[in-house]
Amino acid sequence: MKKTKSTSPKFLSIDIGGSHIKATILNDKGSLLMDYEKIETPMPANPANVIIAIKKLVKPFTGYNMVSVGFPGYVKHGVIKTAPNLGSDFWKDFDLSKKLETELGKPTRVVNDADMQGLGVVSGKGLEMVITLGTGFGTALLVDGQLMPHLELAHHPFAKGKTYDDYVGERALEKEGLQKWNRRMIKVLKVLKTVINYDTLYIGGGNSDKLKFKLDKNIKLVTNQDGIKGGTRLWLKDERHDLITSVPPILA
Repeated sequence: MKKTKSTSPKFLSIDIGGSHIKATILNDKGSLLMDYEKIETPMPANPANVIIAIKKLVKPFTGYNMVSVGFPGYVKHGVIKTAPNLGSDFWKDFDLSKKLETELGKPTRVVNDADMQGLGVVSGKGLEMVITLGTGFGTALLVDGQLMPHLELAHHPFAKGKTYDDYVGERALEKEGLQKWNRRMIKVLKVLKTVINYDTLYIGGGNSDKLKFKLDKNIKLVTNQDGIKGGTRLWLKDERHDLITSVPPILA
C-alpha cells in the first residue's frame, strides 16, 4: 500500500500594533508563504473592534492549522493584563487566545509582541535582547533561544519621572523631533548595555530605521517581516516556555 505524504503544518501569524495589524502565513520552518498583509488598527482599539479587523484581514487566508498572535501588552496564558497603547481598561483580563480560537476555528496562542518578534529573530546563542521602537517601547529577553519571563520595561521610570514609553515612544519622537529623540536613544542603549549585559541586542519596530548614530557591533536592526516569523517558533517543542501549553498532536 502506498504511503501518503504527511502535510506540514502552516501557521497564521498576526502582529497587533498601535497603528496597524499585520498578518501572514508561515511554514514549519518559519518562512513566509505569502507577503504579509496589514490593516489599520481600529479606533477605539477595543477587543470587539480589533477582532473584527483581524477577521477582515485574514478572511482571504486559507490552509493554516494554528494561529500565533503578538499583542502589545502584558499577556499571561493568552489573557491580556495590560494594553497601554490600545487601552488597558478595554483589555484587562480579556482572554484573547480563547476568543480568537473560537472566531477563527483554529488553536491559538497569544504572547507579547516583542516576545514573538524575539522568537523570530534571535540566533539562539547566549543572552539576547529584543527592543521594538513603535507606538511604545517593547522588550523581550531570551537565553539560548528560550523566552524569559516577560518584563514590561516600557513602564519602568527612566528619567525625570518619564517611563521608557514616555521617553522614546512615538509621542516623544513627534514632540521632541528626530535629533533629540536620537540623543535619548543613545542614553537608553547605554543603560540597557549596562543593566542587561546582553550578548546581542536586536532593534525592530517601525521607528528603528530612524536611528542615525553608529550602533555597537553586537546590535542588529531587524524588520517586522523577520519578527513575524516567531509565529512558528511559538508552537515548537524546543521553544516552549511558561506561557506555552502542550504542543498539539500535529507537531508531536
